[in-house]
Amino acid sequence: MSTIMDRIRCGEILVSDGAWGTFLHLKGLQPGECPELWNISHREDVLDIASSYINAGADMIETNSFGGSLFKLGHYGLTDRIFELNESSAAISREAAGDDHFVLGSIGPTGKILMTGEVTEAQLFDNFKIQSEALKKGGADAICIETMSALDEACIAIKAAKEDTDLEVICTMTFEKTVSGEYRTMMGVSPVEMVPALLETGADIIGTNCGNGMARMVDIVREIRSVDSNIPVLVHANAGAPVVRDGETVFPESPEETAGYVKALIEAGANIVGGCCGTTPEHIRQIVSKVRALKLS
Repeated sequence: MSTIMDRIRCGEILVSDGAWGTFLHLKGLQPGECPELWNISHREDVLDIASSYINAGADMIETNSFGGSLFKLGHYGLTDRIFELNESSAAISREAAGDDHFVLGSIGPTGKILMTGEVTEAQLFDNFKIQSEALKKGGADAICIETMSALDEACIAIKAAKEDTDLEVICTMTFEKTVSGEYRTMMGVSPVEMVPALLETGADIIGTNCGNGMARMVDIVREIRSVDSNIPVLVHANAGAPVVRDGETVFPESPEETAGYVKALIEAGANIVGGCCGTTPEHIRQIVSKVRALKLS
């Protein structure tokens, strides 16, 4: 099978998957329960989520390993199972994806901050090395380092993935719009600052996920493209900005509303479009329909 980069070089716009956590909870994951342990204890439920996005037309799906770091698994007393849980997450998505779709091995932030001294660079590197190797062994085609807010952590994760696997490496950061109208991560990084740092470290694909609906993602992609016109860009947008209804946080954007921004997002420079919090297989199905329509037009 060709690589993700091969497909993008041929001018294709690819579609990724949508939310995972939402559906794990719908299937019974309880607050305080480890999502990654479900790769072993509720394998069929995790497989069903992955398969639902393939059936919706996605070209690629992620793995149920976002919180699969030594540090986060430590909260559940599962640090000794880090390789097993990451490998199994990739094996499940590989089964759903078959041989003709891509699997992105999801690696989320550790929750540790280097500048405070609560973790060392070596500890972060070793963690990301284990995760990357396990995801590759399970069948991942690429490593997707996502929802990052600190450049130092993101760059260490990229280095670990590049040095210890031969997989393509994607890295995305999460931006919020400030009162002054700028986009910044929680650690103060702008999209313009992100681009050279991630490229110099060796990322093959960069982008943004979570934190924003499609409309704001268009602005963020434009900022990325103001710095680099060639690097492939991935966007995983939320289904709009979250709102609280009857004490519950919901994402209000309908599949049709989300898909309505696809043309603008692609024109801004996105190469891979998918969803994050609140998005469903129907959101992905509508995105696929828009992408195919644009291809034919």
